[in-house]
Amino acid sequence: MNEPIVEAQDLKKAFGAIVAVDGISFRMEKGECFGILGPNGAGKTSTIRMIYGMSPITAGTIRVFGRDISLHWRNIRERIGVCQQENNLDPDLSVAMNFEIFAGYFNIPAGEARRRGKELLDFMALAHRSEARVNELSGGMMRRLMLARALINNPDLLILDEPTTGLDPQSRHQVWERLGSLKAKGLTILLTTHYMDEAARLCDRLIIVDRGKILVEGSPLELIRRYVGDEVIEVADPAMELSDYVVSQGLAHENLGHRLVIYSQAGNALFRKIAGTYCTEGCILRMATLEDVFLKLTGRDLRE
Repeated sequence: MNEPIVEAQDLKKAFGAIVAVDGISFRMEKGECFGILGPNGAGKTSTIRMIYGMSPITAGTIRVFGRDISLHWRNIRERIGVCQQENNLDPDLSVAMNFEIFAGYFNIPAGEARRRGKELLDFMALAHRSEARVNELSGGMMRRLMLARALINNPDLLILDEPTTGLDPQSRHQVWERLGSLKAKGLTILLTTHYMDEAARLCDRLIIVDRGKILVEGSPLELIRRYVGDEVIEVADPAMELSDYVVSQGLAHENLGHRLVIYSQAGNALFRKIAGTYCTEGCILRMATLEDVFLKLTGRDLRE
């Protein structure tokens, strides 16, 4: 078996009395896109900051490229590209100069930095804005620029912390297309995101974490089938008779009061039964999604 790109064992991160990451273990294989999903405060960002050596480990171990991050973080970081949540581009510099300055952290010569920067700007469809100042770019362009800059050192591992948060649908899909191209070339990607459709599209495997612990691990399709089935029936303002029927039949469901969510492996037949007997409107049948899994496991309450 090949050595994993990342292997975390009994990983823990505490900030005083607050435990952000509580003894989690997982491994990432070469060439896969691995996702870490969870509500706000679940420990996602704390975990990835430990993986690339930005935040010290409280307990447990992380091995990246087979080496202990606590001992070899400098060598490991040379082989990692990171696109953080926060915009840390220099607004006073041009797009091209942001590449050249950042390349200096990896001791990339100026000429080579310019060549790589041009290639990456072409790849991210930003070549026409190379001389523009960063503060002249749209939000979508800035995120694409941050992603391009994270690739300047030709990393073996790309870490993306919510790379498309706040982007419009067109910009998100542009980023997805570029990430799909990188993945097809064999780049290993670690992704955190709040967009379940993003995780379902990009991730080969993922974990869902909550309150610092791993709830589940698997491929998106595997988790959907295991926890919610193939289809979902939603009924607005369900009658008491329908709620009683669902309970009497032992159907997997969530009763939200104003809405009844029923999970099924044989949704068509069940939908016809429910729609024909218990509701004439406000009843829909749809495919199950990763978001259904996420909400079922982590709950529907707001996390501030």
